[in-house]
This record gives sequence, C-alpha cells and structure tokens, in this order.
Amino acid sequence: MNISVVIALYNEEESLNELTDWIKRVMLAHKFSYEILLVDDGSNDRSWEIIEQLQQADKQIRGIKFRRNYGKSPALYCGFEAAEGEVIITMDADLQDSPDEIPELYRMIKEDKFDLVSGWKKKRYDPLAKTIPSKLFNWTARTITGIKLHDFNCGLKAYRNTVIKSIEVYGEMHRYIPVLAYQAGFKRITEKVVQHQERKYGVSKFGIERFINGFLDMMSVVFISKFGKKPMHFFGLLGSLSFLVGFAVLIYLSFMKIFFHAYNMTDRPLFFLGFLSIIFGTQLFLTGFLAELIARSSADRNNYQVEKRTKIDNP
Repeated sequence: MNISVVIALYNEEESLNELTDWIKRVMLAHKFSYEILLVDDGSNDRSWEIIEQLQQADKQIRGIKFRRNYGKSPALYCGFEAAEGEVIITMDADLQDSPDEIPELYRMIKEDKFDLVSGWKKKRYDPLAKTIPSKLFNWTARTITGIKLHDFNCGLKAYRNTVIKSIEVYGEMHRYIPVLAYQAGFKRITEKVVQHQERKYGVSKFGIERFINGFLDMMSVVFISKFGKKPMHFFGLLGSLSFLVGFAVLIYLSFMKIFFHAYNMTDRPLFFLGFLSIIFGTQLFLTGFLAELIARSSADRNNYQVEKRTKIDNP
C-alpha cells in the first residue's frame, strides 16, 4: 500500500464527508493505493456515526473510536500503530489542511528519500492572537531543539513508515514528532510550504494553554532525549556544583571566623546561602542517584534502534 492517511478528530461531523471525498479524488487521480484511518478522540457529536457510514460505503476507510477524549497524541499513536502504508500522511479534520498536498509530500518521501516532511503554513488565515504566540513558540522550539522547522505544530506531515513505527507519541508530544524522530536517528527531516485554508466548520479545539503546555512538553522532550538513560549526568552535575559552591562559602566564612574573632559568620546572609547550597546540592545528587536506579531498572534501558546488520555467510 502506498499511503495511509491518519486523521485524529474531535467533534468534526460537518467536515468528514467533504474531507474524505477530497482525499479519495486526489488518490484516484494519482492512482495511489491507500487507506484512510479516522481516529475519533471521544467526540460527543455525530462524528462516529458518520465514520461508520463512510466505512460501509468504502472499505478503504477505517475508524477507531476512543471511549473518552484522550487528546491528539494518543489518537495519532493508535493511528500510527494501525497504519500499513509505505508513507504515512497526517492531517487535521477541519479542512484547513489541503489533501492536494499529498502527492508532493509522497514524492518527497519516496524519491527525495526524506524520512519526514513537515508542512509549513507560511500564509495563515488565523487571528493574530493565534499566529503571534505560534511564531514565538516555533522560534523557541527551533532554538532549543536545533531542528530548523518553521511550523512544528502543523498537522500536515508525511513520514516514512519506519519512522512512525520507531517512535512513541504520548501526552501532548504530537507537536514534537520531528524531535522524537530526530532523536530516534532519522536525520533527513525537511519542510514544505503548504496551503492553509480558512476554517469552514466548527471552532478550534485548542486554546492559548496549548502554548504553555507546548513549552513544558518541549522541556520534557529535550531532557528525556539527553538524560533519559543517564539522569545522574544532569542531577549529579548540578548537585555537585551546588555542593561545592556552598562548601567553598562555608570554608571562607570559617576562615574569617578563625582569624577575625569579632567576625560573626552566623549573622551574615552568605552563611545561610552556603548552608542552603550544600543542602540543595545533596538533594540534587540523591535525586540523580534514585533516578539512575529507576533508569537501570527500566525494561527498555537497552532498547536501541538498529537500522541494519551485516549478514553472515554460512560455510
């Protein structure tokens, strides 16, 4: 199968028929073999009823329904798990992503040999209250992760099948799938300017809190990628530095007290700063030690992505 289109949706009953018809027209025009996976993230409208009708009319459409609303990342995870195509295309269900972009995204994966192609909505039809925080968020993500993408949060992306089978999307990490893929060893990541359309039905399901949550998730991704298997390198280093600073401060104060008898070290804020620094450093070091014990007891502590192995010729 050439393409799997994975669509995570929540309360999108108005757009589903139009979206699937549009996707099918594109697929038939380019003679792609395909499947459409619609993951209903606990909708409380008629979305699932429409998905069942679509599936009865077209066996290339499959549906997955959550019992309650879990979020976009769990929906994508289940869609990725079920996808069978050589190339996986993700898009939103609100018709703001154009299925006409699919052929070029597919070509970039198959012919240009990219692992992941992320859409870039260079011209957006969103209010300033949404676009300005988005630009700030994307700039921060580029700076911290080192991945030069302009639109991390664009729902329209294309992946090689091995990419989505090698990563785990959880929480609200769908914004950082390019980062997760890069950390898994897939370095050929690029972006493509895509058409952004005005919302035709419904309202946005994400509020301003997504930028706060997105920043916190970014910190989690960066920390886990760098120190997930070696937490002592982070906590132990900070703890040691803090302990040494506090120890040096107390040594200095003790020296002043010994040679200058009138010097009252306990009346000085520096004494409490040094004392707290030693306590804080000790706590950080112990945190790193406990985290190291947990990491070494983890079932996936030696779970590494192996791309190829040499063949052994039997004599």
